[in-house]
Amino acid sequence: MVKHGIRILIADDEQIIRDLLTEHLTEEGFDVVAVPSGEEALETFRADPDCLVVTDIRMGGMSGVKLLEEIKKLDPEAQVVMITSHASLDTAVATLRAGAYDYIFKPFDNLDQITEVISRAVDKIHLIRQNRQLIENLEASNLMMERANEALRELAVRDGLTGLFNFRHFKDVLYEELARASRYERELCLLMLDVDNFKIYNDTHGHPAGDEVLKTVADILTRRLRDVDRSARYGGEEFLVLLPETTREKGTTVAEDLRVQIEDYPFMGRESQPMGKVTVSLGVAAFPADGTDVETLIKAVDGALYRAKNSGRNRVA
Repeated sequence: MVKHGIRILIADDEQIIRDLLTEHLTEEGFDVVAVPSGEEALETFRADPDCLVVTDIRMGGMSGVKLLEEIKKLDPEAQVVMITSHASLDTAVATLRAGAYDYIFKPFDNLDQITEVISRAVDKIHLIRQNRQLIENLEASNLMMERANEALRELAVRDGLTGLFNFRHFKDVLYEELARASRYERELCLLMLDVDNFKIYNDTHGHPAGDEVLKTVADILTRRLRDVDRSARYGGEEFLVLLPETTREKGTTVAEDLRVQIEDYPFMGRESQPMGKVTVSLGVAAFPADGTDVETLIKAVDGALYRAKNSGRNRVA
């Protein structure tokens, strides 16, 4: 069983050192892998970096110092214990500055000291793991919180049935667009749309079916409009559409296109409606000709919608 879930990787070109450390650390409950060179240790680490590296400073081929450098490139938080002789103490201290965890002297006079150093290094790896997990959990928690806040912000500005903006938010957007249009002397159009004879549809087919009609009308608006356009549920079966940078002529064309798309849509039970289909009436108002502020423009488009409905419905005015 791997102690603390950490494997010990020993790199030493002396067979007797490898055997001694392997036997002792295995008896202490560690899972040990021993290799005779820095090159093999590096390849082993690449394949399984979840380990503590114990390496001799001086080896034929890749030195322990070079091995330390390469391991730190792969994982700056990897823990490496250096094996050194008293004669190489200065080099061992230098490796600490380069990121080694600690060093042990050979020949080994006290194997318990080796166990102590290795155990401390393993404990540090365990703490690093815990910190990583805490950070990941915190980041995940923050992400969930941000998504929840974003969802709440969306709920605050969206109509629950259609997903379009609610009138309160739409009105704020309209204030901003009117101010921009006034500042840069641009035109814009406001459309108001009402589902004709909606009460009859509801009474005939039930409110759930009526809700589906409203959601479908909202989908048609969303698909037909530009990204810069804004649409909202005004209340009941009425909708508002804001068309920035749009003349009355172009706004009327958009309104007519919406009217036709809705008239042609195969709504369930549409044949029971007075016209044999589900239709809408639309009013068009333009800035600045029909109004220069929010209240006046909404009053103007409401009047245009009233004229469309009084003229026989299923038309644009």
